[in-house]
Amino acid sequence: MSVNPMAYEAQFFGFTPQTCMLRIYIAFQDYLFEMMLVVESVILKKLDGFPGCKISPFQIRKSTEKFLLFMKEHFDKLFSKMEEMLLQLVLNIPKNVLLPEDKVHEQYPYSKAQFQALQDEIHQLQQQYRAEASAGQALRAELEEQKAVQAELEKILQWFDGLENICREHGTGNLEESFAFLTQNSKKLQDVLKDVEEKSKKLKQHDQLL
Repeated sequence: MSVNPMAYEAQFFGFTPQTCMLRIYIAFQDYLFEMMLVVESVILKKLDGFPGCKISPFQIRKSTEKFLLFMKEHFDKLFSKMEEMLLQLVLNIPKNVLLPEDKVHEQYPYSKAQFQALQDEIHQLQQQYRAEASAGQALRAELEEQKAVQAELEKILQWFDGLENICREHGTGNLEESFAFLTQNSKKLQDVLKDVEEKSKKLKQHDQLL
């Protein structure tokens, strides 16, 4: 079998010429084996008509195998020559022939250096795209964070607006006065809470004594 990959021929035929030759070889070989079995069976039937014949079926099989080996050796030599002729004259695309799907290469020829430069440019554009995509993702994350901060600020402004309204209802229009008012009320609440806790402790002690 030829070691030439014949890739251009495979592109045209849809299979490699070597694969085609291998299938032909296997088909011929299978036919040769089947033919020898038929010949052997015919000889055995003929010998059955001669009761005095001393040739055994085992001897017939040995002779058949020798003849098959002889035929296979000659077949391999002939097939090798046939394969060489077919690969050169039938299954071979001449060097000056261009397939229709490759006509674009004839219209826009590129040297190896130009092709490599184009590959480098594509690689550079891919890297640039990845960098821009990563930067875009970072910007989107920052935008989401800014939205969250803005929402918190709006809550704080709403809280201040509510605080200002409460202070106005209690007659305190100044922010400083409002904080003082809240601080005073907070202290009062703390005192009330302490008083409640002390009374609760006394009640528990009284219940324990009972």
